[in-house]
Amino acid sequence: MAPVARQPIAPDVQRALTLLDDRWREFSDLRTLADISIQRGPERQELRAVLVAKAPASVRFEALSPLGQPLLLATIHDGRITAYDATTNEAYLGPASAEATGRLLGLPFEPDDLVAVLSGHAIPPRDVTAAELKSPDALGPSVELIGTQDRRRIWMDLASGVVRQIEVSGSRRARITYQRDGTGVMEGFDVSAMLSYLTATVRYRNPEFAVDVPPDLFSFAVPKGAKIQHIR
Repeated sequence: MAPVARQPIAPDVQRALTLLDDRWREFSDLRTLADISIQRGPERQELRAVLVAKAPASVRFEALSPLGQPLLLATIHDGRITAYDATTNEAYLGPASAEATGRLLGLPFEPDDLVAVLSGHAIPPRDVTAAELKSPDALGPSVELIGTQDRRRIWMDLASGVVRQIEVSGSRRARITYQRDGTGVMEGFDVSAMLSYLTATVRYRNPEFAVDVPPDLFSFAVPKGAKIQHIR
């Protein structure tokens, strides 16, 4: 297959991309409690979770029981995902692909994209072949980016770089709408993953940014006796 020709990027679009990159590079880590409501088809689930994210691509997620004990614990680090479901005593191990994160966490993103989503940022698709600045709509101005794997439209403030919403089309169709306070600080997000018929709201409780999360928080030993399933 012939390589896709890249179109020249206009200066105003390049400024928007540089601003997105600058904002992303400012992020170091996040730690928060989160109230999560998930609708998948006819099934609805409410839960509280501990969420930790560290740039560029590490995540720890703990879904808690009403008594505060972890029911599901998942980590993503060094390109690998490890998840343990305490209700079934099953563990899942394998590459941290978008398919794996979609299956286990409901968010079909590669690790760095997932950290960006959780922290309120946006990363352009890999190998951008075309880009266009769109006229403002009800959410404001946006930039549309076409990559070799997907197409993304990112609504953002062109002065501050604050991202309002992301739409991903292609093999992973999803919409992320960020919720922020009056100063722009991330308070959570709404997600719609079209292909998995999933919608969810995630609301942070007293999120802490730049708290120097230690790297060893993103690894854990699967309990002995757990049934292990390897993700390909």
